[in-house]
Amino acid sequence: MSNFGVEVRPLALADRDAWEPLWQAYLDFDEQVLPMEATDLTWARFADPAEPMGALGAWADDTLVGICHYVLHASTWSAGCCCYLEDLFTSPGARGRGVGSALIEAAATAASRAGAEKLYWQTHTDKVTARALYDRVACHEGFVVYERALN
Repeated sequence: MSNFGVEVRPLALADRDAWEPLWQAYLDFDEQVLPMEATDLTWARFADPAEPMGALGAWADDTLVGICHYVLHASTWSAGCCCYLEDLFTSPGARGRGVGSALIEAAATAASRAGAEKLYWQTHTDKVTARALYDRVACHEGFVVYERALN
């Protein structure tokens, strides 16, 4: 898939060196700290065909400028599966060029091919720029997300 001079494709094992700095920038942007073991496990899951996860990369020339991770899962509300877009990040220099939109569309295509009936995600209410994009490509259904950490 191509958009605004950006090519979106599934990330391959050889892409880890390009992916990891964007992954870390995404974690920093969200003020999250993960141990390297979690990053290693995440990358390994993307490569494991038994895992219902996918990773997409947006490339401008030979530079990775955006990443998107998604998880397919069963649903109690339908026979088909659903797709949770878990992570979406565009490098600051590539923002405003359609990278986020291209990644969302590629995730929707991958999810649809896998039989998913819905693609959904969440974001923080204060992420105004991201929400402007999300409001163009999806519908906010009014749900509030609650989290409870488990040991």
